[in-house]
Amino acid sequence: MPDQELSPRRKRLLFRAWHRGTKEADLLVGRFVAEHVAEFTEAELDDLEAVLELPDVDMTDWLGGRRPVPAEHDGPMMARILAASRLSGAGLPPELRRPAPAAEPESGSGPGDPAGTTRP
Repeated sequence: MPDQELSPRRKRLLFRAWHRGTKEADLLVGRFVAEHVAEFTEAELDDLEAVLELPDVDMTDWLGGRRPVPAEHDGPMMARILAASRLSGAGLPPELRRPAPAAEPESGSGPGDPAGTTRP
C-alpha cells in the first residue's frame, strides 16, 4: 500500500521504525514494518508500538542474535520481527535479496572421502 494511503497511526509507526537510532535497527525493523504495517490489526499495532519503545541497543543485540530476548519482551510481534531479521537479505528490499541457498543432501561422504564410503 502506498504510504499516502496509510492512516496517520500507521505512518507514524512506519516513520518510527525507520528512525530507530542505529542503521542496523533502522534497516531490520524499518523494512519489516514497511512490508507489514498495512496489514496489521489494531492489536498488532499496539504490540508494534510497545516494541518500538524498547531501547535501540537492546533491539540491535536481540535482532543480531548476540543476546536472547528477555521473556517480558518476547511476544508475538517481537517473534515476527526476529524471524524476519534472520532471513537471508533481511533489511534489504525484496528485489535485492538473494534466495536462501538450497540445503545440500546428506550423503555420508564428506570432503576428501572417496565416493561411496561413509565415515565411522
